Amino acid sequence: MKENLQELGFFEAVEARRSVRIFDQESPFDHEQVKKCLEAAILSPNSSNLQLYQFVRVPESSPLKDPLAQLCMRQKAATTARELVVIITRRDLWKSRAEANFRYLSETAQNQSEKKVKQARNYYKNLIPKLFGKFPGWTILKKIIAWWVGLRRPMVREVGETEVRISVHKSAALAAMTFMLGMKAVGYDTCPMEGFDSKRVKKLLNLPSEAEICMIIGCGKGLPEGVYGPRFRVPTSELIEEK
Repeated sequence: MKENLQELGFFEAVEARRSVRIFDQESPFDHEQVKKCLEAAILSPNSSNLQLYQFVRVPESSPLKDPLAQLCMRQKAATTARELVVIITRRDLWKSRAEANFRYLSETAQNQSEKKVKQARNYYKNLIPKLFGKFPGWTILKKIIAWWVGLRRPMVREVGETEVRISVHKSAALAAMTFMLGMKAVGYDTCPMEGFDSKRVKKLLNLPSEAEICMIIGCGKGLPEGVYGPRFRVPTSELIEEK
């Protein structure tokens, strides 16, 4: 059974979206809309088109849902959620994702110049391995190279292991935001959570050891009492600067 939910336009969805911490347990919930919004999230921009993230769905019917909610520090946004979506990063998949991009470029190069195709292939065959590769001392060496090159011309400085990890999480967060806006656009609410026991969640969901949890998102039809007060934002003048 599906609800008769009002679909919203982009700016309406942005304005109406709130982090809702209590979800309705009585009204029907269409889990297919979660799938639809996750498929939209996959279209989000991401670093080097590597898509080093995954979405793990835990619907209310899953035996893992209640244990997972408990590991979210028993937040109401988790315990009352009709579905939990765990956003994880997969930095370890960079080789297979780079290869997938390389193959795609090789198969769809008909309308591109040979020079441009060669540059793109070189990016995934040479530059990405240098950025994501791991061996002793490599992070320090990359930083030295970036500093040395940067003395003579503009150069990307964020090449260390910590910066690469942050970049992967940024891509996952962009996808998460697209998902949450999509859920609001189809009439549902969400709440992103960072309060959880990541070690126990990884064990519960049997996640790969290399995976990291970016956030866990509670989904459902929000109740009015699930919005904890009027929205507060600092003045626009403090956030938007023009030079």
